[in-house]
Amino acid sequence: MDETVKTRRVRGPDIGLHQAKRLCQLSAPDRLALIAEGLPVILDSAQGFWKASQQLSGHPREAKVLEGFAEEEAAKILILMDVVRCPPKLISSKLNRIMGWFYDHLARLIYAEAVSWKPMDLAQLREYVDNQRRGHYIEGHAGEYIMPNWTVYERESRLYADVEAYQDGELRWNAPRYSPTDIRTFASLPPPALRVAEAMGHLGLFTLGGLKATSDIWGSLEYRDKENHNDGEQLTKQLLERLYREGLMLDTAEEKHLTLLYRDWQIPMYNLDFSLIPVTLEELQAEQEAEYWSMVGNPW
Repeated sequence: MDETVKTRRVRGPDIGLHQAKRLCQLSAPDRLALIAEGLPVILDSAQGFWKASQQLSGHPREAKVLEGFAEEEAAKILILMDVVRCPPKLISSKLNRIMGWFYDHLARLIYAEAVSWKPMDLAQLREYVDNQRRGHYIEGHAGEYIMPNWTVYERESRLYADVEAYQDGELRWNAPRYSPTDIRTFASLPPPALRVAEAMGHLGLFTLGGLKATSDIWGSLEYRDKENHNDGEQLTKQLLERLYREGLMLDTAEEKHLTLLYRDWQIPMYNLDFSLIPVTLEELQAEQEAEYWSMVGNPW
């Protein structure tokens, strides 16, 4: 009789990169101290990618790749700030998942995009996020095309040479290239997520005292459903007043940084899900049929 041999996975020491999840093991003061140490490092990385992208006027695809890296680094700052904004009563149940987003490309890209969204409340923001994390969707005049998740596809098709498949099963090579919209990389302003992160730095949020103030003030309100940007403006006002009162703002802080934080710092997303939503072929085909009949009219 054949004997099934089970192999045991041997776990090595936790040494090297990809250790951010260990923030879950730290006390709240130690966690804030480590985040305060890391935020300027991440910001410097994001700014480096952005500045480098602006030097590649003859290489729009490569410039766009670097801009994307800058956005993802800035998104890591926004994710960590949501760790800080998470109410103390929730942090033990949320932290492990939030730190998973720190390493997830889709989560980081959605965080970067969310800066430009203006939802009425967290419930509407959840709808926006859920739409962005569908694994596949239909596209075209009558929904005739099945497309992969565009957020991830746009990133990877620009970055990698790879084999891809059409819905009819045909295979072809993807040659990384740029689209006409990539030309807009060469602009005077960094991406919105990076601008918000830079404003945070100028206003003193990256200091240990700034993070403590952020945690105290934002942690007083849980964003569950109908909490909105107006609630956030009140919390931001309290935060900025405390930062000023405690002398935590940098000398480089300007009015435009206050405006950016009020206008573009997205409402907390610690209660949302950023995992990819699988969509079956049968579901997509049903959507195609519904889209077709909505265009031509159902004879029944």
